[in-house]
Amino acid sequence: MANDLTGAGRAHDDAAHWLFGDQLGPRFLTRDEDGPAPGTPVVMIEARSVLRRRRFHRAKAHLVLSAMRHRAAELGDRARYVRAETYREGLREAVGGAPVTVHHPTSWAALRLVRSLEQVRVLPARGFLMPQDAFRAWADGHTGRLRQEDFYHWVRRAHDLLMDGGTPAGGRFNHDHDNREPPPKGARTLGAPRPYRPREDDIDGEVRADLDRLERDHGVRFVGRDGPRLFPATRREALAALRRFIDHRLAGFGPHEDAVLAADPVMSHSLLSSSLNLGLLDPLEVVAAAEEAWRAGRAPVNSVAGFVRQGAGWREYVWQLYWYFGDDYRRRNALGHHAPLPPWFLELDADAVTARCLATVLAQVRDTGWTHHIPRLMVLGSHALQRGWDPRAVTDWFHRCFVDGYDWVMLPNVTGMSQYADGGLMTTKPYTSGGAYIHRMSDLCGGCAYRPGDRVGDRACPFTTGYWAFSHRHRALLAGNRRTSRAVQGLDRLGDLEEVLETDRRWDERPP
Repeated sequence: MANDLTGAGRAHDDAAHWLFGDQLGPRFLTRDEDGPAPGTPVVMIEARSVLRRRRFHRAKAHLVLSAMRHRAAELGDRARYVRAETYREGLREAVGGAPVTVHHPTSWAALRLVRSLEQVRVLPARGFLMPQDAFRAWADGHTGRLRQEDFYHWVRRAHDLLMDGGTPAGGRFNHDHDNREPPPKGARTLGAPRPYRPREDDIDGEVRADLDRLERDHGVRFVGRDGPRLFPATRREALAALRRFIDHRLAGFGPHEDAVLAADPVMSHSLLSSSLNLGLLDPLEVVAAAEEAWRAGRAPVNSVAGFVRQGAGWREYVWQLYWYFGDDYRRRNALGHHAPLPPWFLELDADAVTARCLATVLAQVRDTGWTHHIPRLMVLGSHALQRGWDPRAVTDWFHRCFVDGYDWVMLPNVTGMSQYADGGLMTTKPYTSGGAYIHRMSDLCGGCAYRPGDRVGDRACPFTTGYWAFSHRHRALLAGNRRTSRAVQGLDRLGDLEEVLETDRRWDERPP
């Protein structure tokens, strides 16, 4: 069994240090109480088996390999970069049986791997705000009420983030009331300054050629399109993206962070999640930059608080719950959903879909490997929940198809929040809605073949019929939850329920 250093003690100074592909920033090579010594040889392994196991989005595979190879180029002779079939083979080629250190990986599978290798010493995790043992103590003290809002307050106080003494900036922790506005009436875009976009280089060209070769000669299959790289692959690019967001886009982020516009998928969102999840940016430096903008009068408190809530609240909460709930969490299926994902969804075939909201969002995922949190939750996730698709398969789909998707990211986000498969361990209610919510918070219903207010007939909205079918199927669960009991009351007022359910069944056979 590998030696697991989780708090005290230094790694052997003569050991090489292994960097996984999501540990690419300087924080993972910084010498302090538990880091590698300056100049320590670095091992990086590109394992083809990872791409064989799952059918990843082509743009995601490109981004990760580009980021790894760029990091190896930065490290120069210090890095031993190995391309192998598996991590075990790569490590054997890189160092033989010599000792190696590695910071705590970001998935249960990777942790099992490194702990199974006698030569590997596991150092504490980096890239997050709170130690895992501190979170466990906090969570164990909140039995029966493990809620993100309480956790967020704790993190803010612990790191003195957006605090004026003991008081939260602006007088309150939660600014959601100011940050849930629908899109401006009649606007096609928010008019926000454009986000940072990187320029590809020779390494990107090499990655693209290698991915072509894997598809052509080695049977590796991808999904989605690989256009020009849209997300940072280096620390320099990630810092430029952070500066661009803070200086030009943060101020307008808050009010419309939950809104959706078909012609403006990015709106004022930061696009920093992939850089954070590759380890190119540290969450503390990101939220500190946002706070500095507020203190300098360059961004309003509601926008800054909304952004800090995402970076220091929700992201950190999801990371901690991934480990706290354990690896068996992925098997949870409290609603008993077992339907398979249909081929059109698996293939990102947006052209097969008539419903404008779903077609638009699916096309965004197909073309870029990204869409912001509301389309993920209230379009893609909500449709999966309404159709009763297997939550484990839905989680895997999100993991594979998003450039910022990793097991630790998607397991709590999808299994817990989106699909409510844990029965409420993580959230207080299932997140789904009829077409009325999508109509209110977006322009996606305009020009659609379906009408959000129709629940029967040829123009019945699949989200509206799906909402009522879901409510009917889980009537007892929803009736017992004060946040969803009104759905059952509404269900009881429907005089055409059987016709609604019959209308909804059409989507079991074909794309909506």
